[in-house]
Amino acid sequence: MDGNGRWAGRRNLNRPAGHRAGVKVAEAVVRAAARHGVNTLTLYAFSSDNWMRPRPEVDALFGLLRRYLMTETDRCLEESIRLNVIGRRDRLNPALAAQIERSERLTAACSRMHLRLAVDYSSRYSITEAGRRLRPTASGERVEYLRQLAAVDHSDPVPAEVDLLIRTGGEQRLSDFLLWECAYAELLFLDCLWPDFDAAQLAQALGEYSRRQRRFGRIPASGELAVATPCP
Repeated sequence: MDGNGRWAGRRNLNRPAGHRAGVKVAEAVVRAAARHGVNTLTLYAFSSDNWMRPRPEVDALFGLLRRYLMTETDRCLEESIRLNVIGRRDRLNPALAAQIERSERLTAACSRMHLRLAVDYSSRYSITEAGRRLRPTASGERVEYLRQLAAVDHSDPVPAEVDLLIRTGGEQRLSDFLLWECAYAELLFLDCLWPDFDAAQLAQALGEYSRRQRRFGRIPASGELAVATPCP
């Protein structure tokens, strides 16, 4: 969800106005993703590097996120969307942390789609912290150990592989986002800023994904097309 600040600047608005516009887009994209049958949608709301921004902006972002969670939880319950937050929680203010726990608890049984918000999230921190805490007990358990590395801080027993990563804002990098899970992801970088992204562009992105061939390192057999399915 990149480009909120630039979107606001181009309209002579303050940065919080851009973040508020970005929230409205997030609400619409969640609904659209559910209609398209997406199983898991992860939105990068606040990276660990974002702590370097001015404190007033950070406080405004967290206040906006808390209000979003309060309203989004009700919508998720109506549409059977499970909501949870990945990333660190030890640095969040108590009110936001409490709202996260409430939203996760209330939507835990929802099954239509899994909505994940990355807040104070760093993929490298998650993996290295897991490595500090976990130790492989036997060589035969190496694969399970590595899966646990990526699962730490994700609130999931097994991390979901990313099929399609969409980044708005014109930047062409991952910015420490789901590095483990994006090993075989299809990448789509868009010039549009996040507040200009909409349901139609999401549909176009899913269409582009469905036309790509995913070989996973192998050579398709004669006549075989390793084409991506439109929904994760």
